[in-house]
Amino acid sequence: MLLRSKLFGTTYEFASVKEVLAKANEEKSGDRQAGIAADSVAERVAARYVLAELDLQTLRENPAVPYEDDEVTRVIDDGVNEAIFREIRGWKVGDLREWLLADTTDGDMVSRVSKGLTAEMVAAVTKLMSNLDLVLGAKKIRITAHCNNTIGLPGTLASRNQPNHPTDSVEGIRASIYEGLSLGSGDSVIGINPSDDSTGSVARLLEMTQEVIDRWEIPTQNCVLAH
Repeated sequence: MLLRSKLFGTTYEFASVKEVLAKANEEKSGDRQAGIAADSVAERVAARYVLAELDLQTLRENPAVPYEDDEVTRVIDDGVNEAIFREIRGWKVGDLREWLLADTTDGDMVSRVSKGLTAEMVAAVTKLMSNLDLVLGAKKIRITAHCNNTIGLPGTLASRNQPNHPTDSVEGIRASIYEGLSLGSGDSVIGINPSDDSTGSVARLLEMTQEVIDRWEIPTQNCVLAH
């Protein structure tokens, strides 16, 4: 499979679909630390050109983690509606983006086609979309969720309070939580991306965030995204 794009006289070639997906992503410090980020803005744009031309069949055949090695990949792939997938498997990722944003595409159509998509297809199309594109596309479907509060209702906006800290300092994170709350952030979730995902560290952060929620009777939920 040739995964190549020429941009301003420079040819960019990618070794795999997985590399294209990684380098087409918005710049993130975590990707850079992992060594999978694009080396330049130009390479990121080139990766997006390649990604836009990939068809959905190719993405299904090249999951980020092999089907044989990962239970999550198997659950997602086995759950694909094959009849719907056959209708769209020839679409390029760029075609999927245009279809999602078209005025003629409504929420029922999006919900139906979603049953024929895998995680890689969804991730791929979002990498080709601006923030405004994402808002427009998401507006077509209604997804509400309820835990300690309800989010996703029409005309409402929920935000995540993300008090990350480079050393997972409990008091440092607590201070960041209060700062976020003072700005009205956190009704969606108080969610931390920990530097240390050991059981002890995760437990301390969960206990502290729950303590803040209980003390101030905040109608929200907490999460520590450990792996």
